[in-house]
Amino acid sequence: MNTGYIMNYSDKRVAFTTLGCKLNFSETSTIARSFKELGFKRVDFKELADVYVINTCSVTDAADKKSRQLIKQAEKQNPAAFIVVIGCYAQLKPDEIIKIPGVDLVLGANDKFNITRYLETLQKHEKGVTSTCQFKDIETFNHAYSYGDRTRTFLKVQDGCNYFCSYCTIPLARGKSRNPSIKSLVDEANEIASKGTKEIILTGVNIGDFGRSTGETFLDLIKALDEVKGIERIRISSIEPNLLTDEIIEFASVSNKIAPHFHIPLQAGNNQVLELMKRKYKREVFEERVLKIKSLMPHAFIGVDVIAGMSGETKEYFEDALKFITNLPISQLHVFPYSERSNTQAIGIDGKVPVSERKERARYLQSISERFLRMFYEQSIGQITNVLFEEQRDKSSMVGWSDNYVKVEMPYDAEKVNKTFSVRLTGTNDKGNMKAQFID
Repeated sequence: MNTGYIMNYSDKRVAFTTLGCKLNFSETSTIARSFKELGFKRVDFKELADVYVINTCSVTDAADKKSRQLIKQAEKQNPAAFIVVIGCYAQLKPDEIIKIPGVDLVLGANDKFNITRYLETLQKHEKGVTSTCQFKDIETFNHAYSYGDRTRTFLKVQDGCNYFCSYCTIPLARGKSRNPSIKSLVDEANEIASKGTKEIILTGVNIGDFGRSTGETFLDLIKALDEVKGIERIRISSIEPNLLTDEIIEFASVSNKIAPHFHIPLQAGNNQVLELMKRKYKREVFEERVLKIKSLMPHAFIGVDVIAGMSGETKEYFEDALKFITNLPISQLHVFPYSERSNTQAIGIDGKVPVSERKERARYLQSISERFLRMFYEQSIGQITNVLFEEQRDKSSMVGWSDNYVKVEMPYDAEKVNKTFSVRLTGTNDKGNMKAQFID
């Protein structure tokens, strides 16, 4: 480990790649800034680098596999590179990762923000080093926000989870629910605004649980952020239905900044399966939340997470869930085939669904999602909305997002990037994005 001598890395190149959630992206961006402070030049992950940092996800077996593939890719690109693995996979399975050829350093939840302390000559380790801890010892909240990657910023407002759903390893990877003060987050939001960013997306593991560390509430937080000057739009990322209160929905409906866009994890549309999952609500609560949103914000976008083929989900339960889901005014489904995770209670549940059947159910749900999204876009034609346009590598066109999460594509105009304009939605193009006309 670095003994305190500050080295100059101005001739060194570092590359990052991130898997998983928006929270991971906010953390990678913050970690990258610590490398920049030491003089590193950041390059694309596909380029030759002296240090590769892989921020992993472990929500499914597929995520673990993708993480291993990226590690091997980095080692192949530069066998002499110093390879660091962080994130949920690193916290949960460090002994598995350190055996992968080329890995020098595996850091768990408490140490991932301290990578630069482990840097010395960047010489490959004969034997990789791991630094992780038990999930009960993950207590620190590390502030993080993304910057420089896009027009929008992901602001980390909460970390960890106390729920221990039967299928999920996130509490083991992220620790207990915790958060910083509202004041500190408002300060960060002001800093973000001073850099010219127009939109903030609030991220965390269980953001509706905000306030557990400070005695505040998520409603208090969004009310405070709503007052930040320079920020035009605030999005609420995934929030549990039992924590999405009437007061939050009502405030969002009258706020000038809170976007009419909600991402609510349902996970299962059948109460028996929800009970097996150890979720904190019944489907009737979820339905109430969705209908409340639509009653106050008819044009609101509602995205929903669903797991297909959880152990114990019989065909009858699945058909019951389909009937429930298809009768709700949902805009899009985010579908995941159930994936067994070690150290979870769900492994012991009877009624294992064959993998082929899980995939088939997921495909069916995905087809429903495509229909939902197509209907939502069709219903949006003719509406006037505000769109924040983003920088694109392909200068032939530019895309932006409306406040209610409609993706709009128009001819490229550099003068309109990172600015909000009123447009009238006119139809969809061959990519499925909305076409529009500027409103003078």
